Amino acid sequence: MALQVAIQMDPMETINVAADSTFVLALEAQARGHALFHYLPRDLALTDDKLTARARPLSVRCEAPYFQLGAPRSLDLAGVDVVLMRQDPPFDMAYITATHLLEHVSRQVLVVNDPVAVRNAPEKLFATHFVGLMPPTLISSDPETIADFRRRHGEIILKPIFGNGGAGVFHLKPDDDNLNALLEMFTRLSREPIIVQRYLPEIRQGDKRIILVEGEPVGAVLRVPKAGEARANLHVGGQAKQAALTKRDREICAAIGPTLRQQGLVFVGVDVIGDYLTEINVTSPTGIQEINRLDGVRLETQVWDAIDARLAVRRRR
Repeated sequence: MALQVAIQMDPMETINVAADSTFVLALEAQARGHALFHYLPRDLALTDDKLTARARPLSVRCEAPYFQLGAPRSLDLAGVDVVLMRQDPPFDMAYITATHLLEHVSRQVLVVNDPVAVRNAPEKLFATHFVGLMPPTLISSDPETIADFRRRHGEIILKPIFGNGGAGVFHLKPDDDNLNALLEMFTRLSREPIIVQRYLPEIRQGDKRIILVEGEPVGAVLRVPKAGEARANLHVGGQAKQAALTKRDREICAAIGPTLRQQGLVFVGVDVIGDYLTEINVTSPTGIQEINRLDGVRLETQVWDAIDARLAVRRRR
């Protein structure tokens, strides 16, 4: 059945079509005969209880020009079949507001991922609800509490609680005297507490991104940091390498999978270093294209199969 699919994302001109997961999701939707519409979060408008978006018809292709946008029109989001909420973080008040707006149509329309669940599951905080999966972790603004954590664990990582893409992540060795200066900097930049974790030397072998569809792991890629870098993110120089799922990886996925399914988090990316879960990414997970190239698969088909299955359940109600 042909669907109307509205994609809430960043400007098409800014994406890297060779790495962007939303782009291949759009290609697969179009291949299935679905009509695509593109809009930015700022294009949303709520009038009384009617949510519209100033959207443009979208067509995509595998070679340049990679996309074409039609004339803008006011699109009643309650009248489409699927909304893909795929704008990149930061997870700030604008992001949270977008989830509140999409909640107005989430009973009539399948929003992927569910906006209420996205709002309640910021990446670094959501993972703390699964006891025993994370490395030793502290969330605090108190310098003395943070200093005590460092004394107990030695080598640590500091990162902002709502950061993304590796921004603001610092690796401190036991003899590093920059802790107080960093805490002062974090305090000036934000009122939120920060995350402090025991440093995991396994990061030198890579940070594994595992893609889950409906709570089940469907593929993984190892992101290996370059020399002299504590972050493995691909956009800061990390190298993508083929990865197999270990027994521990599957234990982690089995522990979180039922919650993801129950909350309507259809497409999720989790980060694992060594034996530890570090983040659960529900906002705009990436990694599909890297896994596709390394493993010779097409994960976007599994995402759309899951969306079709959820739509079928809705129609039977």
